[in-house]
Amino acid sequence: MKNDKLNKMQMNLTKHMGKIAGNRLLLTLRDTFIMAATPLMIAGFAIMISSVFLDPNGIIFGESGINIGKMIFGSKDAWLASGFSKGLQNLQGSLSLFINGTMSINALLIVTGFAYFGTKRFFPKNKEPILTVFYALSSFFIVLPWSATGTTSGGKEATLTGILNSNFIGQQGIFTGILVSGVALFVFNKLIEKNISIKMPDSVPPAVAKSFESLVPGAVTLLFFVVVSSVLSMFNTSVPEALLTMLQEPALWLASTPFFAFAAMLTQPLLQWFGIHGTSVWGPIFGLTWGINDNENIMGVARHAYSTMYMNFSVVASGALTLAPIIAVFLFSKREDMKGVAKLAVAPAIFNISEPVTYGFPIVLNPVLLIPYVLSWLVSFFLGSLLTHMNILPIITNNVPWTVPPVLSGFLYSGSFMGALYQIVVIVLVVIIYMPFIRVMNSLNQEGI
Repeated sequence: MKNDKLNKMQMNLTKHMGKIAGNRLLLTLRDTFIMAATPLMIAGFAIMISSVFLDPNGIIFGESGINIGKMIFGSKDAWLASGFSKGLQNLQGSLSLFINGTMSINALLIVTGFAYFGTKRFFPKNKEPILTVFYALSSFFIVLPWSATGTTSGGKEATLTGILNSNFIGQQGIFTGILVSGVALFVFNKLIEKNISIKMPDSVPPAVAKSFESLVPGAVTLLFFVVVSSVLSMFNTSVPEALLTMLQEPALWLASTPFFAFAAMLTQPLLQWFGIHGTSVWGPIFGLTWGINDNENIMGVARHAYSTMYMNFSVVASGALTLAPIIAVFLFSKREDMKGVAKLAVAPAIFNISEPVTYGFPIVLNPVLLIPYVLSWLVSFFLGSLLTHMNILPIITNNVPWTVPPVLSGFLYSGSFMGALYQIVVIVLVVIIYMPFIRVMNSLNQEGI
């Protein structure tokens, strides 16, 4: 009887998830993030190599890890002053170029992909989706803030105009990129459908004719964003800055309530599921709250249960987001595509690089894996919180790089074998959480959905 109920529940879940997965908007978003994920995965490997193997203060050479630097050169200062250490830093600088060309322009990749796939799915009669991409990119650059504020060498604040604020072509601009790209592709293609365009004689080459036909729809599309940006500039803001404020201000209010931790652990995976890095929204907020708790815990002037270090210990570096879903796939998945991604993701997952898992399975915009992904954050975080309040786990006071492998990181963060044991328990629990949903994925594959 129990098996019949479970099978019925699984069939209903499979049916509804299949319908959701077939939604054109979700498919467009899925394809956009999957295609944009390839360069991000390359960046993930670069981060892993840089943080784990090359960082002079990392787990190989630094005090928080094996401390080989001090063992060879006698002291931390001698190690950091050595030519070998400086050479490693130079190599890190070279690897950072991978990030500059991938994660740092992620919003541009998203704008391009969303305009292209959105046009193909919603406006299949448009045989030149590349034109939509051009106007979507133009619209995106129109709404970006073309000024940057910084501090001079004399300590004075200065604003440079005519300089693109590059923060918004990376992770912080993804939400804006999707919104602008979506509006641009809709307005442009709707005007094309209504034949509001300049018609050229049949003797004109097709490529030239298509370009001229797009002039009026393209001009109207760009004009729309010019007006929006001009209105917002009257209030000394821009579209991405306004949207970021709208997302951050509610979170700042929650920071003063007992629900702050829950809000952080719930919204971060939800944002990530949509392809938006939660740290883009929560990073500045953590800096004003949990970041201060970190410093006070390290200095011993306070004992905060919630801190950025605790979040890294319980979630980011615990294996809940990396090794646990990979193990679940190996144990329960019958899909060769997921197993293939899992094999590739093992190496970076050991060092808590989650992009291959998040974008490779994918978890992003995958309705079946949304629930276990969110639960993996909540369960790992609040189980640790409960054990801390029961004095089974100590308050986290050690600042350890988040790339330290699970179990080892648990020991280093907590200074106790209980921390390592806790992370083992987390991995087991998250594997169990993923199990029924991985089996649903098997059913979706078998039914060709």
